[in-house]
Amino acid sequence: MKPRLDPYAAAPQALQAMLELSKKVHDSGLEASLMELVKIRASQLNGCAFCLHMHTREARAQGETEERLYLLSAWHESPLYTGRERAALAWTEALTLVAQTRAPDADYVALREHFSEEECVNLTLLIGVINTWNRIAVGFRSIHPVAQRRDAA
Repeated sequence: MKPRLDPYAAAPQALQAMLELSKKVHDSGLEASLMELVKIRASQLNGCAFCLHMHTREARAQGETEERLYLLSAWHESPLYTGRERAALAWTEALTLVAQTRAPDADYVALREHFSEEECVNLTLLIGVINTWNRIAVGFRSIHPVAQRRDAA
């Protein structure tokens, strides 16, 4: 895979604004572990290797377990996630795939059981932000860091 362009070089002001929005959302009060799960799940759905690489590393650094990271794509079938996390993951899937899901009422009802109105807005902004980053990384073919393998010839 070859990068198509460097979005930071091509549109530095726009990317700076995106970074600032990301920081505001990051500082919104949602727990860091939940935010990383949401970012990883959206990135899985969007097939964004760059963001998966980044956010799985960040989640591990914050103490997330390998087991929960491995099972995240199958969270529906795993008891490892709290009710709050499950509601956030369902909302993440609903909004990431909004053209197919139309943000079902059942997902919103579950969300409201675990999140205040303000948290619903902040979570929705988080989902929007990671989906935008996914589109930037996938669209411009951003390549995640790659460690040199010892057995590579």
